[in-house]
Amino acid sequence: MKPRLVAKGGGDAPALATDGTLLGGRVKFRQPAKGYRVAIDPILLAAAVPAAEGERALDLGAGAGAAGLCLAERVPGCRVDCLEAQEDLARLAAENVSANKLDRRIIVHVGDLRRPPSDLPRGGFDHVLMNPPYVAVGAADASPEPSKRKATVDELGIEAWIDAALRFLKARGRLTLIHRADRLDELIVALSERMGEIAVIPLWPKAGEAARRVILRARKGAKSPARLCAGLVLHNADGTFTAEAEAVLRAGAALEP
Repeated sequence: MKPRLVAKGGGDAPALATDGTLLGGRVKFRQPAKGYRVAIDPILLAAAVPAAEGERALDLGAGAGAAGLCLAERVPGCRVDCLEAQEDLARLAAENVSANKLDRRIIVHVGDLRRPPSDLPRGGFDHVLMNPPYVAVGAADASPEPSKRKATVDELGIEAWIDAALRFLKARGRLTLIHRADRLDELIVALSERMGEIAVIPLWPKAGEAARRVILRARKGAKSPARLCAGLVLHNADGTFTAEAEAVLRAGAALEP
């Protein structure tokens, strides 16, 4: 297995894939026809990363590259590295990078976050973003499809993901992650033992409904206490996206806490 891919590297992406777009058509996106399929979570994740031009971000567990592509599209001049353990998905991510003409700003690496490639610089990133598997081992029936099971079942534990992020972040660097709201207590404990300046951004399905997803930001080396932000209401009463959600999902606006 090669530790690093370029957009036109050799090897095979999944044989059956579908073509689509993200951010209202601004990002071309190809993903496997079967197994884990991208919804809105990686788009919301990318929108919440407070990156600036000239900064460097690392997407841990990048899959086919949705979050990294959306971040690079939203923040011109931001460089993104994507790390994905499944080689077929990494090759698909590299194809997506090439299709969007982002070869000079996004690099896709193949590797496990416990044994990352040597060319990913430790302490070299201003931002780490991640959409880790949501389902705790033993909490639900796992998908029989191997790729989807790897993407949805948290076999490593959230602490391993956070520890990996800390290895790659610069001093005072920022972590942004999206996860299930019913695991918020576990997430807060794991983050507060390692980082500070934690911000919790709830994602409300509709006004008055309980949040199902949360985005968390934290900062390496910070000591300030956690805060609960207003969050984002995703849908109107009729099921359509709110204007605020449309701005993030279609127009590529930043998700402010």
